[in-house]
Amino acid sequence: MASLFSKDRAPRGRAQGATALAAVLGACGALLAATPAQAHVKWFAPYIVDAAPQPIGATLTNFWFWTGIALVLAFFLVTRAVERSRVGEPVLAAMDRATDPLHRRLDDFMRVCIGGFFVAVFAVGGVYLTPDLQTPSEWVSWAQLAIAACVFSRRTMPLAAIGIVGLWALALRDYDFFHLLDYLALGLGVAGYLVLASSSKEEWRRHRFETLRWAVAIALMWSSLEKFAYPDWFYPLVEERPFLTFGLPRDVFIPMAGVAEFTLGFGLIWTPLVRRLSAIALLVIFTAAVYPFGRIDLVGHALIMAVILAIAADHERRVHFLPAVKRRLAGVPAGLATALVVMVVGYWGLHFAFYGQGYGPAPGAAQIATHAPSAEHPHGSLAPIEPQPLDADATGGVAESLDPASALFAQANARMHETMVQDPSGDVDVDFVRGMIPHHVGAVEMAEIVLEHGDDPQIRALAREIVAHQREEIRMMEDWLAQTGD
Repeated sequence: MASLFSKDRAPRGRAQGATALAAVLGACGALLAATPAQAHVKWFAPYIVDAAPQPIGATLTNFWFWTGIALVLAFFLVTRAVERSRVGEPVLAAMDRATDPLHRRLDDFMRVCIGGFFVAVFAVGGVYLTPDLQTPSEWVSWAQLAIAACVFSRRTMPLAAIGIVGLWALALRDYDFFHLLDYLALGLGVAGYLVLASSSKEEWRRHRFETLRWAVAIALMWSSLEKFAYPDWFYPLVEERPFLTFGLPRDVFIPMAGVAEFTLGFGLIWTPLVRRLSAIALLVIFTAAVYPFGRIDLVGHALIMAVILAIAADHERRVHFLPAVKRRLAGVPAGLATALVVMVVGYWGLHFAFYGQGYGPAPGAAQIATHAPSAEHPHGSLAPIEPQPLDADATGGVAESLDPASALFAQANARMHETMVQDPSGDVDVDFVRGMIPHHVGAVEMAEIVLEHGDDPQIRALAREIVAHQREEIRMMEDWLAQTGD
């Protein structure tokens, strides 16, 4: 191998490296061609975290799941073959040269990205760490700004780490533990990086980027299982944005997208070339999702994208963490199978431990609202508003002459105006809230009718927003009335 880098062999080595790199990137491109842009479904579509997952047997008997596994294994095996060949090191060296400017300032890059992420969520406001972890507490946003300020000094980086873990723990007040497992690995990984990077002990510091790799890998593998456990969560997203599937049928796209996310996440903790090419593939996928999903997706995924870019630029060849385990699972198929078994057992097992086998919580137990409510997928304390019976006379007989959807709309409109009429109490605040509650209820009922009978994607999206926001306001007003004793 030494002669490969001698002066008279250098051009040939570079040529071989370029050829091998092109072959591997071609395999990576073939994988990406079957992997459309993805977004975190919980940020854009309704879901019920305590609903029973689809049996794992449904996935294990799915032809497209195994097709995706075969495609990704082919990509990994080709990459490992190149990596073990005499051109493997030249390929990695070429990647080192391409990413060297970033590698030299990788710690600065990560600190800027972590600080920028928390400034962004501060600007968005009303969230703990990601768009679906919402909070009305204003001070949480200021805590995020303080975390951003603390990442730029080695002395205060441990304080930033404590703040990140603290935000995750605070979210447990409003969201259950199983839901927050989506963000546990990433939150602890970033916090761990800050602690290790601030250390004066080199034996600790050398683990800092490996900590990030494992954190993002676990986060991606865990969240990818939603596509197998709850494929119906993705149906509204696919129906509203059919271009995401690149023409693939819905039931083909979802399992293959889940396989791509899981296996590329696994690739981040494998050998150097597999790791870096997996990172490049993931970076392309996440970047492609920004345009169709907009600012929320960019802000929500910014930290993950920064870590993935750092993984692609990291020149490290050695494995410091659990090297003995990796040696025992040296083959990609064995390692991937082990990761899949561990994650599946963990996901389905923990879900059973938290919620049991039935759909929803046990009878009489309070449901946990884990997302903005939806008329199509109602859950939590914001259950559907049931339409109340209305006499035919209330609409002046108009409803009888309309089609069913228009008749429902007319009835809801009439019911809203009828219930808004109330005797004055002498307190303008109370009278306002008493009138606004039926007004909001009417708006929700009409939006639900649109969601059931309407066809226009833009109006359906607006209706979903109305349902979510007005239900929150209804609950706030009802709580306020309860506090005033009215």
